[in-house]
Amino acid sequence: MQLNSSFKQSESFSLTKEPNPEEPEVDKEAEVTITKPSLPASIGEGVGIYTGQRNNSLAFQKSEELQKTLLLHRHERQLIILQDFPDPDALSCAWTYQLIAQQYDIKCEIIYAGTLSHQENIALVKLTGLPAQRWTPQTLKGKDLSCYQGLVFIDNQGTTSQLLSAVQQAGIPIVAVIDHHSLQTDIKADFVDIRPYVRATATIFTQYLQTGLLSLDSSIGQHVKCATALMHGLRSDTNRLMQAQEEDFMAAAYLSRFYDAQLLNAILQANRSKRVMDVIERSLKNRIVQNNFSIAGVGYLRYDDRDAIPQAADFLVTEENVHTAVVYGIVHDEDDELEVVIGSLRTTKLTLDPDEFIKEAFGQDSTGRFFGGGRTGAGGFEIPMGFLSGSNENSAYARMKWEVFDAQIKQKLLRLVNPKDNPIQSE
Repeated sequence: MQLNSSFKQSESFSLTKEPNPEEPEVDKEAEVTITKPSLPASIGEGVGIYTGQRNNSLAFQKSEELQKTLLLHRHERQLIILQDFPDPDALSCAWTYQLIAQQYDIKCEIIYAGTLSHQENIALVKLTGLPAQRWTPQTLKGKDLSCYQGLVFIDNQGTTSQLLSAVQQAGIPIVAVIDHHSLQTDIKADFVDIRPYVRATATIFTQYLQTGLLSLDSSIGQHVKCATALMHGLRSDTNRLMQAQEEDFMAAAYLSRFYDAQLLNAILQANRSKRVMDVIERSLKNRIVQNNFSIAGVGYLRYDDRDAIPQAADFLVTEENVHTAVVYGIVHDEDDELEVVIGSLRTTKLTLDPDEFIKEAFGQDSTGRFFGGGRTGAGGFEIPMGFLSGSNENSAYARMKWEVFDAQIKQKLLRLVNPKDNPIQSE
């Protein structure tokens, strides 16, 4: 099978390599010779500089590796697992992987365990027909997982999904992990592409498209919608391209030839719900500001309103003399009587690494899993409440429980923000 390419052909290279006596013999059918594409004439000579800066074109190298992996897994069924609360970057990239995999007769189902509560995420799925499904841990119990031969983690590494333990117990091997966040755990997969210096996973997937793993066609509606989703994911994770780097701009330039600007505008114009506005108002009332950090606890939220927390953090970080905002609350799932502390961090301070800050603030659980992490400009954390989950019928008890968690989180954050002060004041 030959890689499709919309580029002019300039120089050739092969996906095959010289045999190594220490490596197992590979099926001859998996050996593929392709033509290395160059940049389209409409973009100019930038790719020569661009590929040289990335260690002799890491994009081409990873595309080769991914194609080999897909060839070895032809005719399989795979599960693409997203983080519990997937964002546009994750959703768009999962769809792109699904379309690429279809060329190898690989059937993929895109699943997540949480919910879509951000108005833009809901609009993205509805307006594009993006084929993502919600599978809760309870849903998973009724599924026959023996029909799946592989797992794929996109825009996450499995640590932010409730489904991880169940699919691991089913013995499904990990085929691929593709992410732009810092390494969260030891990964054993056939294909790994983790690039923390890239601002969006959508950039990585757009590079796969540029190198010919899927040839986009603007006359195919599904391709146009997928390109629009990728543009939204890239725009979202780079703060409207304000934190974009060269690779991200190159990816946006490529997608500009295929995406639907009117469709993207409709997604971005989705209105906030009243409940989201209420949470933003709560964060504004409850915030404390120290050393240019704004910290706000917003109390209890319904599971379906979880995405109000990052939106509140986006709002607080715009305040004068604030460079970093952290908003958190207890998210309650009434169906499962499950509670978890959810928090989001937003920062405009270039020297603050959200991943390092959150990991240092909240540490790890007994299994070594970090409670949170981040990327440039943003981060998040999730802390299970375990034995204390649920049983909030008694309002006095519920208030007491929130006050304890609120004080503990503030203490952990302020220990880093202003270590000289004691954040918990006794009467």
